[in-house]
Amino acid sequence: MAFVVAVAQQKGGAGKSTVAANLAAALAASGGRVALLDTDPQHSLTRWHAERQKQAGRAAPLHFAAPSGWRLSGALDQLRREQDFVILDTPPHADTDAKLAIRGADLVLMPLQPSAADLWASEATMKLAADEKRRLAALLNRVPAQGRLRQEIAGRLKAANVPLLTPVLGNRTGFAQAFQEGLAVTEAQPRSAAAEEVRALEAAIRAMAAGKG
Repeated sequence: MAFVVAVAQQKGGAGKSTVAANLAAALAASGGRVALLDTDPQHSLTRWHAERQKQAGRAAPLHFAAPSGWRLSGALDQLRREQDFVILDTPPHADTDAKLAIRGADLVLMPLQPSAADLWASEATMKLAADEKRRLAALLNRVPAQGRLRQEIAGRLKAANVPLLTPVLGNRTGFAQAFQEGLAVTEAQPRSAAAEEVRALEAAIRAMAAGKG
């Protein structure tokens, strides 16, 4: 049975699609059957996947779909039986599709930038995960090289009883460059610091799937 990860964050611009794409590609490259689902009406991942089709030989194979509404639950049921991991990019609002995605997940992965605005906006995602009784973990994304906000936000998440993953994703241009080519940063720049960060995230998710994280 697949381990289902819903990448969810009510605040726009938190990097949901980039996180979902990079995580799915890293999992696939390590030898797993991975499905990536785009349920965000902005369809950033759908555009990313279209570019990915042009990258023969550079991109790890992924099952991709963009189900919505009542089709989402059926797609998840089928993919749970066929895949090792299912990664969902969810809508940025607490609508029906977002609730269905979170309800069908084993883990709600909540990316947020180290800022007070992102933390405040995350409260809706925290509530939705709690209402659906789903495991929640936060991921600091677009983290600047310097600054104290990272520690402050980590402390506030701890106070809110929200687990924070040890891996973080830095504020690196490599992520945007790879995304526009339909690639993960592990594929476009495999020896970069950004790629190492994604591989650390992948390892953390694999540990959770195995019940060790």
